[in-house]
Amino acid sequence: MITFEEASSIVKGISVQPVPEKVSLEQAVGRVLAADVFSDVEMPPFNKAAVDGFACRHMDLPGPLNVIEIIPAGVVPAKVITNADCAKIMTGAMLPEGADAIVMVEYTQTNEEGKIIFTGDKTSSNIAFKAEDVKIGDHVLKIGTRIQPQHIAMLAAVGVVEPLVYKAPVIGVISTGDELVEPDQKPGISQIRNSNAQQLMAQARQLGLEVVYFGIALDTPESLERMIQKGFEQSDVLLLTGGVSMGDFDYVPAVLKVLGVDVLFDSIAVQPGKPTVFGRKGNKFLFGLPGNPVSSFVQFELLVKQLIFKMMGHDYKPAMIKLPLAKDFSRRKAERKSFIPVNITDEGEIIPLEYHGSAHIHAYEGAAGIMAVEIGETQIAAGTLKDVRQL
Repeated sequence: MITFEEASSIVKGISVQPVPEKVSLEQAVGRVLAADVFSDVEMPPFNKAAVDGFACRHMDLPGPLNVIEIIPAGVVPAKVITNADCAKIMTGAMLPEGADAIVMVEYTQTNEEGKIIFTGDKTSSNIAFKAEDVKIGDHVLKIGTRIQPQHIAMLAAVGVVEPLVYKAPVIGVISTGDELVEPDQKPGISQIRNSNAQQLMAQARQLGLEVVYFGIALDTPESLERMIQKGFEQSDVLLLTGGVSMGDFDYVPAVLKVLGVDVLFDSIAVQPGKPTVFGRKGNKFLFGLPGNPVSSFVQFELLVKQLIFKMMGHDYKPAMIKLPLAKDFSRRKAERKSFIPVNITDEGEIIPLEYHGSAHIHAYEGAAGIMAVEIGETQIAAGTLKDVRQL
């Protein structure tokens, strides 16, 4: 049995060569850039109005100012602003020559002669200046960036309509156990519905990944071997749930040996998830996750995500915050590192949720995050700062 830190280090240390491909902008969200992106334009491309108002010269304020034209966005100004002139201008429109300020509509009034009077005490320029945000050739997005909607806007702005990204791994899911039936079936005596597979597939799809579900393997070496082999053929990362412990019918470790899988670890000093298995066969990977739903959920978050992002060329850093405990926390056994579901109060404090163990997936129904409790920690006082991994 190794520590969680050792298991995490093994996963992070996996040597993989991400494969680049071009995708459309519509397909790019969640993917990882395989090349740096540079701008082919200036932003803004011209001096433009940051507000609706009147373009004028500072020196002519407070007026009165003679309105010589109206400038909507997308139209090139026709006239030059000179002594006591102004132009009514809309947000985003090009600044006319001669103007060095835009007074907001809210701070103006029109006199009896139809001229504009500035009613404020002072004004900023209210101009977005040419190239103040981005210049031609500027490095706007780095290789390894996981593309989010704000990055899509930048890619579109610089004309990258087919970004080069790394291929995303296909995730395969297999459940094991004669006691399992699919969710659309009514369980008989000694049976339970297969919730783990649906959960794991949802976690993978939340990352934008393609998922192949291979079904429920029987508790026989033959069924497991046949299904795992098929999983390796049709997916890049294969997730098994159940069958990895030490029971009489837990055949997964033996089958992996027959299939030539190099098992890199098979037991972690964590709770939940102790009997987690991680192996590699060529350029394909396998996680054998415990059959209890909390264990499979948590270990996907902690370890499987690390591997997936590694294969996608992304340096994954989970969203972590450090917050104080709202009340004392205690546990009886401290031989393993524990991960506890928590909520966060309106005051920014951690409240551990009622949690009955690795089968109690309902504890995560309203969880905001996971708190780590280190090996040897049995008592943690209220107010102690703890790391929370956000969900």
